[in-house]
Amino acid sequence: MNIALDFGQTSSVVQIFLLLTVLSLAPSILVLMTSFTRIVVVLSFVRNALGTQQLPPALLVIGLSLLLTFFVMMPTFSEINSNALQPYINNEITHEEALTAAEQPLRAFMFKQTREKDLELFVNMSKIEQPRTYGDIPTYVLIPAFVISELKTAFQIGFAIFIPFMIIDMIVASTLMSMGMMMLPPMMISLPFKILLFVLVDGWSLVVQSVVTSFR
Repeated sequence: MNIALDFGQTSSVVQIFLLLTVLSLAPSILVLMTSFTRIVVVLSFVRNALGTQQLPPALLVIGLSLLLTFFVMMPTFSEINSNALQPYINNEITHEEALTAAEQPLRAFMFKQTREKDLELFVNMSKIEQPRTYGDIPTYVLIPAFVISELKTAFQIGFAIFIPFMIIDMIVASTLMSMGMMMLPPMMISLPFKILLFVLVDGWSLVVQSVVTSFR
């Protein structure tokens, strides 16, 4: 009986340890396995393209990125809640089964957003047996491929955002040079025009719409 009691206590300690491990990795999971990476990079590109220095503040950019991440990931989170969290709370499945069930929707989301070229790159570097299906690809191979794909997509969107603002900078710089006003910083003159353009085209709505619909 003492042996059974000791085993039960050990099992509880292991479960608590695993739970704490998952909670400590939650920020990394949120950043690396969801839409957060693409969104926060694109919004940072917007701020840099405008040239407004610290406006909007970094905290606001991260907060908006988190809200948009939950908006984009809500179908996936709902599936995790239905298939893993609620059955585990109701003692219908074990914690191992719950982790497996929670992993599947995240893997499906990441596979949908990951480029075949990036996936192939990490499969080859991992030197695992050539997978026949997506199910044969380990999660530790999928995650870096997903992150690389997200960064590439975010930089492509960021490039498109930079173009109109770069044109304004070039026009202002050329105008000042032709007027002989070379000592006046072009950024000081172009900043109001860039902000005006961004406001007139309803820039935040366009950027948010573009980055959210890019996950569809």
